[in-house]
Order: sequence, then structure tokens, then C-alpha cells
Amino acid sequence: MKLLWSFLFLSCLCLGFLGHGYSEKPEVVKIGSIFSFNSVIGKVAKIAIEEAVKDVNSNPDILVGTRLQVSMQNSNCSGFMGMVEALRFMEKDIVGIIGPQCSVVAHMISHMANELRVPLLSFAVTDPVMSPLQFPYFIRTSQSDLYQMEAIASIVDLYGWKEVIAVFVDDDYGRNGVAALNDKLASRRLRITYKAGLHPDNAVNKNEIMNMLIKIMLLQPRIIVIHVYSELGFAVFKEAKYLGMMGNGYVWIATDWLSTTLDSSSPLPSERLESIQGALVLRPHTPDSKLKREFFARWRKNPDAPLALHTYGLYAYDSVMLLARALDKYFKHGGKISFSNDSMLDALGKSGSLNLEAMTVFDGGEALLKDILGTHMVGLTGQLQFTTDRSRIRPAYDIINVAGTGVRQIGYWSNHSGLSVLPPESLTKPNMSASQKLRHVIWPGEAFQKPRGWAFSNNGKELKIGVPRRVSYKEFVSQIRGTEYMFKGFCIDVFTAAVNLLPYAVPVKFIPYGNGKENPSYTHMVEMITSGNFDGVVGDIAIVTNRTKIVDFTQPYAASGLVVVAPFKKLNSGAWAFLRPFNRLMWAVTACCFLFVGIVVWILEHRINDEFRGPPKRQCVTILWFSFSTMFFAHRENTVSTLGRLVLIIWLFVVLIINSSYTASLTSILTVQQLSSPIKGIDSLREMDDRIGYQVGSFAERYLRDELNISESRLVPLGSPEAYAKALKDGPRKGGVAAIVDERPYVELFLSSNCAYRIVGQEFTKSGWGFAFPRDSPLAIDLSTAILELAENGDLQRIHDKWLMKNACTLENAELESDRLHLKSFWGLFLICGVACVLALFLYFVQIIRQLYNGKPSEEEEDAIGRENHDSSSLRSTRLQRFLSLMDEKEDVSKAGSKKRKIDGSVNDNSVSRHSRRLDSFNSVNPLD
Repeated sequence: MKLLWSFLFLSCLCLGFLGHGYSEKPEVVKIGSIFSFNSVIGKVAKIAIEEAVKDVNSNPDILVGTRLQVSMQNSNCSGFMGMVEALRFMEKDIVGIIGPQCSVVAHMISHMANELRVPLLSFAVTDPVMSPLQFPYFIRTSQSDLYQMEAIASIVDLYGWKEVIAVFVDDDYGRNGVAALNDKLASRRLRITYKAGLHPDNAVNKNEIMNMLIKIMLLQPRIIVIHVYSELGFAVFKEAKYLGMMGNGYVWIATDWLSTTLDSSSPLPSERLESIQGALVLRPHTPDSKLKREFFARWRKNPDAPLALHTYGLYAYDSVMLLARALDKYFKHGGKISFSNDSMLDALGKSGSLNLEAMTVFDGGEALLKDILGTHMVGLTGQLQFTTDRSRIRPAYDIINVAGTGVRQIGYWSNHSGLSVLPPESLTKPNMSASQKLRHVIWPGEAFQKPRGWAFSNNGKELKIGVPRRVSYKEFVSQIRGTEYMFKGFCIDVFTAAVNLLPYAVPVKFIPYGNGKENPSYTHMVEMITSGNFDGVVGDIAIVTNRTKIVDFTQPYAASGLVVVAPFKKLNSGAWAFLRPFNRLMWAVTACCFLFVGIVVWILEHRINDEFRGPPKRQCVTILWFSFSTMFFAHRENTVSTLGRLVLIIWLFVVLIINSSYTASLTSILTVQQLSSPIKGIDSLREMDDRIGYQVGSFAERYLRDELNISESRLVPLGSPEAYAKALKDGPRKGGVAAIVDERPYVELFLSSNCAYRIVGQEFTKSGWGFAFPRDSPLAIDLSTAILELAENGDLQRIHDKWLMKNACTLENAELESDRLHLKSFWGLFLICGVACVLALFLYFVQIIRQLYNGKPSEEEEDAIGRENHDSSSLRSTRLQRFLSLMDEKEDVSKAGSKKRKIDGSVNDNSVSRHSRRLDSFNSVNPLD
């Protein structure tokens, strides 16, 4: 009996604990939802949220024993109404809010959510400015416009367009979205040319839209990005079609507001569908799944669904499921639903009649926020998971094209694969990469060819083209006398011919630049493009680095580069012309090499070759004869030793090269008229202290001063060909210049009538002439294509011949004196020959030393050794004599004498033999003695 009572007591105790634990979990959890009931997004979101709540309450795995209850409020996308409705929520012990839908409402109630610790799960606010640092309780379950604008920038960049026009609704949603677009375009060196804001009121002002579109028509860009609400967007498209802006040449890119309407109201009324033909539209991408297909099937069977299901309806459904799973996790972690009063609100409430004390702070708000961010789930929109900055992972968009009676998908964009024709989820596998392309697009006006993206406005405004007012070399560009805006010349004809090849009309007005007394500064003229004074600059404008940093140039239409012009004098052949092929150092080194090789061969052959033996006088003559006779391959002495033959064959090869070079140079000297100048090029000019001339207004001054570090005191500005000729004729001693540095086209024109001067040295800069336009100007690209066409069809050459073909000087076949042959051209050959000689001598002396130490010592050496080195200098002298004797003796005689010593063993004969060898070296007349 005692055991029975004990069991009953423990059972009641356990039931009491269980009952107490169960009571901590509420039967009902209240959540709120705030959005615009009458909008396209709101109508679908309302049904989706209700369906999600039903699924949660019927799901045995989520919130077991607790029912989810949602209350909805209509904000009508009004910041004031949104704040009022949110305050009403806070009186009902709400633990989370699904919404808001509009950015202006999100900015207002997010501050309140921060104070009352109620998480906001927005399924439609795409404003990229909603930062988690400023609004920690705001959670975006959709995709940020930051990624949508990145997708648009990728499309613009893909098609090679440079400028766009942004049409947007002038509120937080529109302004912040366009700001993000501007940043994404700028990162690709693209830009928004014009921003057109529209009033966000629902009452569409037709006149406001018409005036805005007329302004856009007067601009050059034809790429229009429209980021508005649906009713306002269709009003813009209607007026654009009326103005002919939905025809050829235009490109319209709409953000996801249009895809939302297309998905929910398909098919659109024919009037609306006709007004958006050819537009590109972005739609948030949701991967295909079984769960998604089943929900679409349920939606189609739902009689209460007023519209077809769109992407934001899926986001609303997933937001409810995410909050429910987070609440389930919150309860499992021991969380409680409790609220407390805010002391500040209590104080304010007591001092007024706003009933602020009714608003309470959710005690578990911070813990629930962490559970929401930590929940990973697969919903109707795919993987729902957040990054560190609270953005959804793997944002992606569908890119669709409105064509005919519907839409066609032309590709996708995702932040990890860019543009592709494959779904982003198929490119997340290893070794999968996307090729940045889209399918073919049917553009406005049913065009299949990609629009150029810009066109000249039809407002009659002419381009202000700056033209230099030159006072010299007027063949290139000059103002027609008696006119103000008319010019002629080579550069003007090239520009006119290129403009005529463009597929559109370019109205231009030439604006003269300069005082007409001296050539203007071309750098200053180019800088006036950046200040807006000129729309472009046409003339002989050199394409140099500092100018390309501020403007864009066309394809060069004329080659250019800096050259040096100097006076020259004629060189006659003369009696000593045969010495001119080599300079002095070359002659000296060549002569020394002849003597050196002769001595080396004599050393190598002296002991074994009778032709290199004899009295000293004869041997000196032999060395000289042998050395210089190799120049003509006329040496009669035969080489016997291997080392001697090696040295000789290498030397003969060197002689062959020297002879050939000398003959070629001498032939040129004797047959071609030579012109000589003390200046050989820019390097020799820099080393001198003489003055240098340059053309007024040319970039040559800056280049000589800044790049070559030539003192400004040496630089003399010259303004005309006559000034060139006078300065060169006077020379530096009479106040003139030693040389002139200028661009090749000017120099060639100058030399055509001044035959006393020539270009010396090589062209030391490479550049060209082009037409300058503002950065990223599409006109520069089209004109570059036209210039290439002029070059290919021969028109560019014909224009050149028309203006610049002059009578050449009578000395056109004369050449400036070419540099003489220098040692630097042959040092490699001399080095090879020298190394061979040194190596041969080394091997030869090694053999001599071995014979010296391996042979039998002489009597003098034996006597010195016998004296036990009392006189060390005597021993060294004896060995030196032995070494010299060994080098001088004939090798075959030495061998015979050695054999004879072995047979006879006679000391006297040995002494006589040594005596005869010394006589053979120094006193004998007969070399064979």
C-alpha cells in the first residue's frame, strides 16, 4: 500500500511539472503584417501570407501546440499611415511583423522596431540603403536592388553601351535604386547621363511625363532604365510610344516592377502590351522545384486569388515560414513570450493623451532575431539563408524580353556567374563557368540588330568643334579668309570625309581657337573639352599621354613623331676616302690585333716550324709579314702546330668579316653622295649645349623639357617655316639654333622646300594625329571606324596627296652620312679571337713548363743545388735561362740530342750540344744550323 501511494505521489508531481512546462508555451503567437492591400504586390501577398499561416498551423513539425495568428494592416505605401498602423500593432503584443512593402514605410517603422525589439521580415523592400547597422531588426527576405542594378550594369556593359538615362520615382525606393545603379555603372567606366525623377503620387500627371520624355529625346543616349511603380511605369511607356520612343534605336530596361505585373496579370491588355514591345525586363530568379510547382497548382485552384502568383508572393510565403521556424527554435531553446514597459514611453504617456504606455518591449526580441538569422530552410524561392550583411545568398535574376503577345527569357544573371543562358543553380557545380552572353533580343521596333545606344538629338543643336587658328603650315588647317566659321586643309578634309561616312547626320560648327598671330597651345585647346567649351577638337592634334588622360581620341589618321632637323654639308670622296669606313679606334684595334695574332702564331710555331726560325731581324720581319698578309689571305708560311692552326683559322674568319664590312662601307662612300652633320640624333643633341628650336604650340617643348630634361634656356620657340630656315642658317653662333625638334609631318613639309637641311637620327617618339572628344564619347568610336574605312578605300591617301604632295628636293637621293663602322660592331669577333689566342698560349706554356721540370737538370742547376742553395738568386737565374733556352731550341733537335745523350753518355758532347743550341738561337746565320 505504501508503494502504491508513493507511485501516485510521484506521478502527480511529474504531471505537475509537465503541466507547468507546457503552460510556458503559449497557445497563440501573434504576428503582424503591413503592406499596401490594393497594389499588385499586396493583392498577391495577402493570399500568400494567409496560405502560409494555414500551412504552419497544420504542420505537425512546426510550433507543436501553438497556433500562429496574423493580423494585417494596410499602409497604402504611406509613411504616415505605416507608422500609425505599426503603433497599433505594438498594442497587441506582436512578436514579429511581415513587411513592410514600401521603402518609405520601412524607413519609418524600422526605428520603432529597433526600440521595441520586434523583428521586421520584409518581402518586398528592395531599397539598398536599409543597412543592418542602422536597422538591426530589419530583415530583407527578398533581394536587394544593389544586385538588380549590378545586373543592369552587366547588360549595358555586355552590349558595349557607355551612357544611360535613368527614369525613376522620386522617393526612397527610386532615388536609392538609381544611386546604386550609378555606382555599379561607374565601376565599369559607364555613367548615367541624365536622371529624370517623377512624382510618386498615384495620380499620374500626363503633362509631367510628356515633358520629361521630350527632354530625353533631345539627349544623345538611347538606353533608358526605368525604375518606378507599375501604374506610373505603364503611363511612361504609353507616352513614349506616342512620341515614337519605342521604335528603332531605343533600348528600354525595366526593373522588376514590370515583371511582377506581367506575371500577375498575364496576358496584359493589348494596349499595355503594345506599349512595352522590345523592352528588357528583370525578374528575381527562383529555382524550379517540386514544392514551388505544387504551390502554383494550389494557387490556380484557389478561388480567392485575385491575380496570378508572382515572385513577391513567394517571398511573402517564405517570410511567414521563416518566422514560424524561428519561433519554433526560440521555444525549443527555452524562450518565452513576455513584454515589458519602456520607462521613457511610460513617462511620455503619463504627460499626454497618446496612450504610449500601451506599447511594450518584446523581451525575447534579440533572441528571436538571432534565431531568424540562424535559420536555414529551403522554401518556394529556393535556399533561404543570410550572409554576414544579411543579404540572401546567391542572388539572381531572370532577364526577359517582351515580344509579341508574351515574354521570352533570354538569360540569367547571378552574383557568382554573371550573365549566362544557363540557370544559376546549374553553374554552382565545380568546373562550371558561364560565358557572358544572352540569347538574341527582339529590340523595340522589331529590330534584330543591336542598337547603337546613342544618336544625335533632333533639336537642331550643332556640335561646337574647336579648330586651331594656325599661322604656319596652313596646308594642315587654316581659316578661309573673309569667313569666321569656315576652315580648309588636310585635317578638315579628313574630318569631313569621315563624318560623311557615318550612318547619321552630325551637325557641326567650327569654332576658331587662337589669336591668329601665333599658333595656339594645343594642350589648352584640348582641356577646353573637359570644361564644356568645345564638344570636340579637330586639327593636327597629337595623341600624347597627358591629353589621353582627359579626353578620348579617334583612330590616328596621320602618323607622327618627333624628329631632329639639322644642317648638313656634302662630303666628297677625296684622296683619303679609303680611311672613312672605320673610325680611329677601329683602325687602331684592328692593327693591334694583326700584330698580336702574328706574335701568338710565332710563339706557337717557333720551336717546331723552320719558317719561323732564324736571326732576330728575320723573325721580326716574319711576324710583320705574316700578320698583315693574312688580311689578303696571302701568307706563305705554313702552320704546323695544332694550336697555331686553331688560332689562325679563327683569325682568318675575323679577317673575312672585317674585309667584307670594309668593302661594303667603302663602296657606299664612293658611289653614293654623302651628307655630313655634327648632330647624329637626339642623343648627341642632348649632350651639346647649343640651342634647340621647336614649333610654337607644339607638345615638343614639354617633351624636351620634362622628359629629356633639357634646360628651358636652350629652347627657342619658332613660329613659321621661314623662321626655321633662318634659325638653322644662322646657327647657334649667330643667335640661331643648332637643330629643330618637331613632328614629322611638319618637318617633311618644311624639307620639301628647304633642301639645305635633313632629318638626322631616328624618330624618337611614336604617336599620331587624331580628333579629340569627351571621355567615353560614342562619336569618337564611330569616327574611328570611318577613318579606317577611309584608309582602306584609299580616300585618306588621296586627301594626303591633295594637300601635302610637294616637289621634292633635287638631293632626294642623297643620304646623310651614315655612322662609320665602330668597334662596338665587332667587339664580339675580337673577343673570340682574343680568347682563342690566350687559351692557346696557356696550353703552350703548360707544355713548356712540364718539359722544364720533367727534363734532366743542367750542370749549372746541379752546381747550384750542390751549393745547397747558398745563392738562391743564381738558382733562379739558371732556371730562367733554362726556360728561355727551352723555348728557343728546336724541338726535333732537342729530341735527337736527348737520344744521343742516352747512347753515348758523354758529358762533353752534351755540353757541346747545349753550346750549339745557344749559338743557334743568338749567333747562327743559317736558320737550319
